Amino acid sequence: MSTEVLHKGSCHCKKVTFEVLHSPNIELSECNCSICSMKGFQGFVIEKSGLKSLEGRGNLEIYKFGTGTAQHMFCKTCGISPLTVPRSYPEGYNINYRCLESDNVRSINVTPRDGQNWEQEMAKGNVGKP
Repeated sequence: MSTEVLHKGSCHCKKVTFEVLHSPNIELSECNCSICSMKGFQGFVIEKSGLKSLEGRGNLEIYKFGTGTAQHMFCKTCGISPLTVPRSYPEGYNINYRCLESDNVRSINVTPRDGQNWEQEMAKGNVGKP
């Protein structure tokens, strides 16, 4: 396992900024569920303790649907979704890779996830957890 590094990220208008501690080699999930595919969300799940800072929390709105477990956070100014609380792991965060600065990223690997069949994927252990 790689040593963890501090990754910085933000929404488009930079009213929401964050820092996460994670490997420079990032394993991403690209989910085909309705909301992830519409947002173009490519994410990686971290423990809540891995979120080292979140500035502009008051500028985040939360959207819920379906079971209401997942919290899809988006900037109320620019509409970008830098992170979510995922249904698969509500104890953590799913970080939107597309919102990270690339300074500390060494490599990425993207794995497709079948979020359209979420329950079956969860039963097989194919849904994101840290």
